[in-house]
Amino acid sequence: MREDSYLGLGAAGFHQIAFTDWGDPEGPAVACVHGLTRNGRDFDRLAAALADGGRRVICPDVVGRGSSDWLPRADLYGYPQYLADMAGLIARIDRPSLDWVGTSMGGILGMMLAAQPKSPIRRLVMNDVGPFVPAAAVERIAGYVGEDPSFADLAALEAGLRARYATVGALADEDWRHLATFGQRTKSDGSLGLAYDPAIGTALAAGPFEDVDLWALWDRVPCPVLLIQGMESDLLTHDIAEEMTRRGPRAQIVERPGVGHAPMLMSGEEIAAIRDFLDD
Repeated sequence: MREDSYLGLGAAGFHQIAFTDWGDPEGPAVACVHGLTRNGRDFDRLAAALADGGRRVICPDVVGRGSSDWLPRADLYGYPQYLADMAGLIARIDRPSLDWVGTSMGGILGMMLAAQPKSPIRRLVMNDVGPFVPAAAVERIAGYVGEDPSFADLAALEAGLRARYATVGALADEDWRHLATFGQRTKSDGSLGLAYDPAIGTALAAGPFEDVDLWALWDRVPCPVLLIQGMESDLLTHDIAEEMTRRGPRAQIVERPGVGHAPMLMSGEEIAAIRDFLDD
């Protein structure tokens, strides 16, 4: 695994976007993009497994998260900036085609990119997200994304993550420790905070809380899609998932019983399903 970065450009100038780069530099490329408040190290288990199969796997920290720069103003965070930065990542990878694995926000970014004319995305994995997000789920996420809790030490931060992500299903202790280790930042007072800029949630928290309807984009996606659904998810409901199998690219579904939003893609079953889909 190698750590690297590239420059993105926005309204306030250039910013650094960090990423990890796994596997054979000449192998088939896969981009793995995280959810709203997470970071690219969430994919370490998956990336290692795909790299063992000869692939090159690139896992960026979206701006404002992980080791990437924070933007100087809250209003600069949003999908236009994220899409521009991900286009820069695709240019950095420099392949005629690549696969995309996206959790929640990362899945929406993948769908938006795949729906564009001449998109290089060959296969798309959408982890617990679809082209319709219910207003209730938007409101729930808005309730925590702008928070900036402080923790005395890594154990306390890990306990906070276990509480926040209690719906993601059964994870091993080492998985929770991994999420905590790479999901922390040190604040000016020496306490630990979560590894994202609380300003990323400013626009979302301002409301109004409405359904997000992107079905028109979904219907334009030409590539095969694997949909991973947490069966207890409030963001990707059964009805939405079923509709995704009937229209547009007609997704394949892998269901994760007893899991809410969003599966962490750390289990052997989840990793095998993704690997088999990309190898097909």
